[in-house]
Amino acid sequence: FRYYFPCQRWLAVEEDDGQIVRELVPVDEAFVKKDSENDGQSLATLGLEQKAKSTTYTVKVKTGDKKNAGTDANVFITLYGSKDDTGIVSLKASKINKNKFERGKVDEFTVESVDIGDLKKIKIGHDNKGNSTGWFLEWVEIDAPSLGQCLKFPCGRWLDKSEDDGAIERIIFPAELQTTEYIPFVPYEITVYTSDIFGAGTDADVFIVLYGSDGICTQQKSLCLNKREQRMYFERNSVNQFIVELEDVGDIIEKIRIGHKGGGLNSGWHLDRVAIRRLLPNGK
Repeated sequence: FRYYFPCQRWLAVEEDDGQIVRELVPVDEAFVKKDSENDGQSLATLGLEQKAKSTTYTVKVKTGDKKNAGTDANVFITLYGSKDDTGIVSLKASKINKNKFERGKVDEFTVESVDIGDLKKIKIGHDNKGNSTGWFLEWVEIDAPSLGQCLKFPCGRWLDKSEDDGAIERIIFPAELQTTEYIPFVPYEITVYTSDIFGAGTDADVFIVLYGSDGICTQQKSLCLNKREQRMYFERNSVNQFIVELEDVGDIIEKIRIGHKGGGLNSGWHLDRVAIRRLLPNGK
């Protein structure tokens, strides 16, 4: 057998979600064969195929408010679930702070993985490299939208060869009383068509909200991860596709709200249409 593992993603600290290692899942050969007639559909199905087999976690890390609590070392984390684990993931690009793991600060990271099941524990540590390596870790919080859970992993200890027990990595378990549960998110495939008229494209931050029956709606979600994507997408006469995890609004989407936040030189946008498909939690 020949296995195909498409990626079509950046492996770069300054791009996409900041990860330089990715887990890829095998897909059917038809998804990677370039065919002018069904290429768009194949890529659409590929996005769903990959999303059905993967999940996204938001990882928040709190550095303690103590003298010399911050670290310059390279920090890594592994998430262990009931089915699998993520392998070692380097926490390279904080979404909040340019200088990460500073005293008293909270950093946020995105970790994408195949479905590992219910979260059971984590291992977090550093490589002890750099000028100031010792680190006081207060806690780790992991939000797993596909599980409908936000789990807190309290630590409150040094990861330092000259402090505490000298360990620079620790296995931490979630505090059951601090676990928040909510309705699990589901992936939506959102295809955006920009019109073919002069000046139709935009570099602004485009967002969307989905509305279901009985007044249920999703959070407001930006479709681009960063400014580079904003410059790249929503060009004149373009079709851009996004797979985003949002609250489940049910089988019927009654309306959507789509817009942008303005600003910049080319914010005006002529939108032709939007197509949305809901991917059920079981991957169908």
